[in-house]
Amino acid sequence: MEPSIFRFILRYSWRQQLLILGLTILSFPPLYYSLELPKLIINRALGNLDGPWELFGWDLERVQYLFALCGLFLLLVLIGGLLKYILNVYAGIVAERMLRRLRYQLYEHVLRFPLPHFRKVSQGELVQMINAETEALGGFVGDAIAVPAFQGGTLLTILAFMFMQDPTLGLAAIALYPIQIYLIPKLQYQVNQLAKKRVRQVRYNAERISETCATIREIHSHGTARFELARFSDQLGTVFWIRFEIYKKKFMIKFLNNFIAQLGPFFFFSIGGWLVIHGDITLGALVAVVGAHKDLSAPWKELLTYYQSMYDVRVKYEQTVAQFAPSGLLPAERLTGEPTVVPAPPRRLRVAGVSLRDEAGEILLDEIHLDLALPTRLALVGPAGGGREELSLLLAGLLEPATGRVLVDDRAVHELSEPGRAALIAYLGGQAALVAGTIRDNLLYGLKRRPIRPAEVPAALRTARARNRREALASGNSADEIDADWVDWEAAGVRDPAERLPAMIRALSIARLVDDVYTLGLRGSLPAERADLASRILSARRAIRERLRSEERLARLVEPFDPERYNTNATLAENLLFGRPVGSVFDLDQLSAHPFVRSILAETGLVEELQTVGYRVAQTMVELFADLPPDHEYFRQFSFIAPEDLPEFKTILGRATIDRLDRLTKAERDRLLELPFKLVVARHRLGLIDERLQARILQARRRFRERLPASLVGAVAFFDPEHYNPAASVQENILFGKVAYGQAQAAQKVAAVLAAIVTEHGLKEAVIEIGLLAECGIGGARLSQPQRQKLAIAREILRRPPILILHEATALLDAGDRAAVRDAILEEFRGRTVVWSLEDETEAARFEHVVVVERGRILTGGRHEKLAAPGDEPAAAVEAAS
Repeated sequence: MEPSIFRFILRYSWRQQLLILGLTILSFPPLYYSLELPKLIINRALGNLDGPWELFGWDLERVQYLFALCGLFLLLVLIGGLLKYILNVYAGIVAERMLRRLRYQLYEHVLRFPLPHFRKVSQGELVQMINAETEALGGFVGDAIAVPAFQGGTLLTILAFMFMQDPTLGLAAIALYPIQIYLIPKLQYQVNQLAKKRVRQVRYNAERISETCATIREIHSHGTARFELARFSDQLGTVFWIRFEIYKKKFMIKFLNNFIAQLGPFFFFSIGGWLVIHGDITLGALVAVVGAHKDLSAPWKELLTYYQSMYDVRVKYEQTVAQFAPSGLLPAERLTGEPTVVPAPPRRLRVAGVSLRDEAGEILLDEIHLDLALPTRLALVGPAGGGREELSLLLAGLLEPATGRVLVDDRAVHELSEPGRAALIAYLGGQAALVAGTIRDNLLYGLKRRPIRPAEVPAALRTARARNRREALASGNSADEIDADWVDWEAAGVRDPAERLPAMIRALSIARLVDDVYTLGLRGSLPAERADLASRILSARRAIRERLRSEERLARLVEPFDPERYNTNATLAENLLFGRPVGSVFDLDQLSAHPFVRSILAETGLVEELQTVGYRVAQTMVELFADLPPDHEYFRQFSFIAPEDLPEFKTILGRATIDRLDRLTKAERDRLLELPFKLVVARHRLGLIDERLQARILQARRRFRERLPASLVGAVAFFDPEHYNPAASVQENILFGKVAYGQAQAAQKVAAVLAAIVTEHGLKEAVIEIGLLAECGIGGARLSQPQRQKLAIAREILRRPPILILHEATALLDAGDRAAVRDAILEEFRGRTVVWSLEDETEAARFEHVVVVERGRILTGGRHEKLAAPGDEPAAAVEAAS
């Protein structure tokens, strides 16, 4: 990156800046003559009573002359305004391009940071600098040439006009400029220093917020919220006092500028008036000078503002560049370079005198030597912090050694391009990181190293696509299309499109995640592109219905949806809607508040009755839960009312009896009306929704569907025994009912029957495919930690690299899964190389070679059964050639 903001501007936009300069110069003649014309109008059209009135060789009448000059003045103002509009728009485009380029370069530098550097920088600080702090830098880029050229040129044009009218008035206009030039920079320097201090403090605040998010469990478990609030209050106070000082100095600058600007008219009316009285200048000239001085203040203020911001922007740019240029920055070409040709399969891995130091210069690894014939299975064992992780990262090429080299077939691993190294070596640590997206996105992430095929763009969008590409190139950004086909299936050994899903399922199976993805698929909805599965799902629905009817023990486990019956295992809201909401128009949790639902309840006379039921529910909840702590599990299992809402309902109960609900406000009655909609007859067994009330709700259900306005028809997907429901889950579509409450192990038994039916109808792969579309959340937050780790394992398995390097990759899994996944990986990579840094030395028996790493050195190595005990003399070299 360029060391200064002006070098950055000149390197990447000098042609555009020249064009801006040319447009600026073009705007000056119309400006000058727009200042001259008012004088001509006053002196010649209005002041000259005898004529002649000649314009461009044409003799005109006095009124014609007046209107011609006025029209010419309007034309010049229009031309000047259009030129300024074009100039501002183009400068804005240049600014946005340069801002885009700057952010892209900063983000690219983040990708080039050496891994140890991430321990020294704050995530929040990087986000703040790339997103927020660069905004001012981008704005300045567009103004860097345009503002001083345009505003300075405007200032000089106006001054030239004033001096041509009278030198004395011209000198009066600039008499106080030296004072401003002397005082303003000194005050501005103090403001800039305070601004730098504020930026540092804001970055520190961002870091503290990020830390709070990362340690939120510790804050709650230790009860230190008050301490954290006090600390953040102190940090906000620091920003407050810095801003207070900035405001005092900033508005002092503004006061001085305004005061000095107002002295100009004093000089013009006094000195200029004396000159008019003595006949040294005309009244028109004085009026023109006063008007010009009025226009003079705007460019002068703009120039002062420009100078004030220039220093701040220059310092901010240099600080930002320094933050994004740490030592050890990876070469840019290594990020996206073409894969380096490496003989496949690799035959030898050598570690030649490798040493590694941390940022403080402490030795992490000291003179490591290894020589391995490939393929092999190598286990790295030793105490935590002894160097196992660092050695595994070095072998994967993710750390660069201080001395020595890691060689695969005589090619230095850390010198390979990243796509080339990724094709050769896969690495997985103990805590996997996932990207925001679906399970499928994360599973295929390791195969997205370059676009394989361009996107198919409809003809109507090709022009916009070409424009986006040109703009990306003009901004120095990547022109690769994000919606191209990036997945390199051939790298995964998959050539036939029909083999893709089985390959993903196989990887998930090895990682023991396939059952979880299957479950997520059952909970998901059928995507539009797989509408062909609807008929097979309906066939499965009929099959499970027959199975439930034919076996009495199963029939009690599911209560089917029936348009003419109230489902006692569904909520009142679900019974009333008898379908699934599409979008957010009908929210089951807030159904009673919807105007159309409320009108149906009113027509069927259910509003008052359900408010009474709500009163009884509130009574029961308050009696049962009033004395329980807010975090008691019963609130989650049984209560309709959140702990923080209990006092509100207790107050409502105290304000009215069940037969005098009219004493409550409308809002309070609406709160009571919400509660019955959450009742499940079979689960809660409160006896509040009897058969009579159920019949009335069925009446409201029919009226709801019959009278649904055309504008709301698409907001509900109603249940129909003979049709697939696109808004319901796959499981709900197959079962077409609710699992019954109160039946022993009902969920497990129904799941077993469901699994059998899904398999019989050849739907299992399709359900897993739907499960692959489940969202993982930011950083995989929607998955459990073991699920995230298993997904990362499946991702590396799908890549099929010649060399797989793992560091405690199964440590987060339970004992059963850990052994099964380990054995499955070793079996899958038979004939390829696996290097595994193990947290449990007893697992090393499955490996051909074992190396003990302790205190940054290899103590011993060889076969597992021949391992030397810790404490033996360190081995200078371990040769394990097969």
